[in-house]
Amino acid sequence: MKEVCKIATLDDLALAADYSLVERLTPNPEASSDGVDHDPRQVTSGHYVPVNPTPIADPVYIAHSARFFGELGLCDSLASSEGFMRMFSGDSSQLPEPLRAQGWATGYALSIYGTEYYEQCPFRNGNGYGDGRAISILEAVLGGRRWEMQLKGGGRTPYCRGADGRAVLRSSVREFLAQEHMHALGIPTSRSLTLYSSATETVRRPWFTQGSYSRDPEVMIEERVAITTRVAPSFLRVGQIELFGRRARKSEHPGAMEELATIVEHLIEREYREEVDPSLHRSEQILALATAYRERLTTLVANWIRVGYCQGNFNSDNCAAGGFTLDYGPFGFMDDFDPRYQPWTGGGAHFSFLNQPQAAERNFHMFCTALAPLLYDEPQMLERLREIERGFAGLMQAQMIRMWAAKLGLAGLNANLFNSLINLMIETTVDYTIFFRELSSIPEDIAPLMESFYREVDEKLRERWSAWLEEWKGLTEGSDREELSAQMKATNPKYTLREWFLVPAYELAVNGDYTLIKELQEVMNDPYGEQSSEIEQKYYRKKPSELFRVAGVSHVSCSS
Repeated sequence: MKEVCKIATLDDLALAADYSLVERLTPNPEASSDGVDHDPRQVTSGHYVPVNPTPIADPVYIAHSARFFGELGLCDSLASSEGFMRMFSGDSSQLPEPLRAQGWATGYALSIYGTEYYEQCPFRNGNGYGDGRAISILEAVLGGRRWEMQLKGGGRTPYCRGADGRAVLRSSVREFLAQEHMHALGIPTSRSLTLYSSATETVRRPWFTQGSYSRDPEVMIEERVAITTRVAPSFLRVGQIELFGRRARKSEHPGAMEELATIVEHLIEREYREEVDPSLHRSEQILALATAYRERLTTLVANWIRVGYCQGNFNSDNCAAGGFTLDYGPFGFMDDFDPRYQPWTGGGAHFSFLNQPQAAERNFHMFCTALAPLLYDEPQMLERLREIERGFAGLMQAQMIRMWAAKLGLAGLNANLFNSLINLMIETTVDYTIFFRELSSIPEDIAPLMESFYREVDEKLRERWSAWLEEWKGLTEGSDREELSAQMKATNPKYTLREWFLVPAYELAVNGDYTLIKELQEVMNDPYGEQSSEIEQKYYRKKPSELFRVAGVSHVSCSS
C-alpha cells in the first residue's frame, strides 16, 4: 500500500529546510551579498560561493521520479505545480520562508588518474575550477534523512570558465534516467527528483552528424536547455577535499588549514556519522573516515563492474566523497564485453571498464593526500593513514573476487574457470548483460548462452563453451537449483540502460513526446524482474549490428 504523501505544497517543503552547509561552513568573502555572482573569477578562499540560479525560460514539466517522491514524502502533484516547478527550474525569486533565494556553488581541484592538474583552470592556479553549472538550492531533512538538492544546468557561477551554465535536454534525460536506474540496481548513487525543459530557450552544442562514425563532434547544433534536479546526502567530492588539502599543504592563505579541518569535519557529519565516533580525537576520526571511505569506494566500483557500468570520466572531481555514483556525464552500460570499454572518446584506457579499480585507487590516493596535512604534527597517525591507503589494492581485489564469484553463483572464485570465461567472452564477443542473465537460469547446454553471442561460433569454439559450462556446473553441484538461480538473478540484472535505448527517448523528447522516457522509467526501475513479453522483446536483446561504432550511440564526446 502506497504511503500517503505528507508534503503537498512548497510551504510544506519549506518546513523541512535545514541548511547545514551554508550555516556551518565559510562563504567566499569576495562573494556578492545579493547572489548575483555569475561571471568567471578567482575564488581563493571559503568553502562555497552564494549564487542565485538562473531560471530557464518557459519551463515545461517532463518527468519526476514517483518512487523517490514517495520515499521523501512528496506528493506527485507537486512536480507539476506552479511554485515547485518555478523553484526547480531555477526561479528562486518567490520562495516562502525559510527557503532561501540564494543557492551555493563549490570549488574543487582536478586530478586525473592521480595527477594534479591546473591547466583547466583559466587562472592556471586552481582557483577557478568548480561547479560551473550545478547550483545547490536546498538542504532538507525528509524521510528521516538529510538531502541536498542541486540544479544541473542552473546557470552560470564564478566557476563557469566562460561557459553558459546550461545543460541540454539530451544529457539531462540521460542523467535523470540513469540515477534512478542505478538505485534500482542496488548501487549507491545520487538520485533524480525532477526534469524540466524550456519551451523556448536553446543553446548551441557540438555534436555528430546523423549516422556518423566520427570520434569527434562535427557540427554545432541548437538544443533545448533543461534542468534536472539531482539529490544526495551531500555533493562533497574527493576533488573538493583535495582543493582544501592543496591549499593547506602549500599554506596558500592563513586560514587554509582551518578550512581543510572544517570541511573534513563537515564530511564526517554529513556522510559518516554512523561509522565515525564523534567522541574520538580528531586524528582518530580522520583514520576512521579513510577506512570507511575505502570500504565504500571499493564496494561501489566492484558493483559498477557487476552490472557493466563504466563511469567514463572518473576524475577526483567526479568521485563522491560519500562513496556513491556521481556525475553521469560520459557514462555507459556495456553491450559486448570488452575489458577496455570506454564510452567517452576523451577518456582513454585509464578510465576504461576493467581499469576502474585502478582509477578508484588513484582517487583514494588523492583523498588521503588531502587529509594528510591534518596529521603533519602526528607522524604515527600519518603513517597509519598511509597504511590505510596501501591497503586499498588488496581490499579492491577482494571485493572484485567476491563480486565475480557472486555473478557466477559460486562460494569462491575458481581462477582457471574465471580466466577461461573471460577469454571465451572476448573471443566470442558476448553481450555482458544477456550472458550472465542466461547463465543465471542454470542452462542444460550452451544454447541459451548463445543468445548472447554477437558472432557465429565454429564447432571448436562451441566445444570449448560446452566444456566450460560443464566445468561450471560441476562447481555448483550440491546447490539447490532454484535457490541458486534466484540468487544469481538477484546479482545479474536482466535490463540495463543501454545508450541505444536512451537516444530515441531524448530524440522524441525534443519534439515534446515524453512517452519513451516514462516507459524507460518503468522498465529500468525493475532491472532484475521478469517483465512482460513485449518489454522483454524490446529491451532484452542484443545491440543491432547497424548501431555499432555509430557516434552518439556507441560513444559520446561530452556531457553538455
